[in-house]
Amino acid sequence: MALTAFTSRLGLGQGRVRPQRATPASGEYLFVLGDEEPGRRFELTPGDFAEVTQAVDVTGVDLVRAALRLRVPSAAPAGLAWEASLVVDSVKYARCLGRPGRDRLVTDMAANVSKLSGVHTVGVRLELISP
Repeated sequence: MALTAFTSRLGLGQGRVRPQRATPASGEYLFVLGDEEPGRRFELTPGDFAEVTQAVDVTGVDLVRAALRLRVPSAAPAGLAWEASLVVDSVKYARCLGRPGRDRLVTDMAANVSKLSGVHTVGVRLELISP
């Protein structure tokens, strides 16, 4: 596997980590799609993303929810933003923006899956976009 901006420090500051700078909502671990350590820099372009997904049976389910903290470095390039989204089968069902230098707590991002049934791939995506 080639190392990327989103996989170069898996288990240390990226991926499933025991946090040093944040308190998990439950349990002892967080799933970090960027890097937990502030100031780590990588060359990225609009459209670059990281996501975590899993197969979920949504039969009889109305909403899929996520709670997250979106922390964007102040040195993010002008004209770009980080977008966090809930995806179902790679389609964005809910999204929020993070602007440079801001820390945003999203306590209840929800995707309406009431019209779906069966097993679908559900996930959270972090993507660099041009809003």
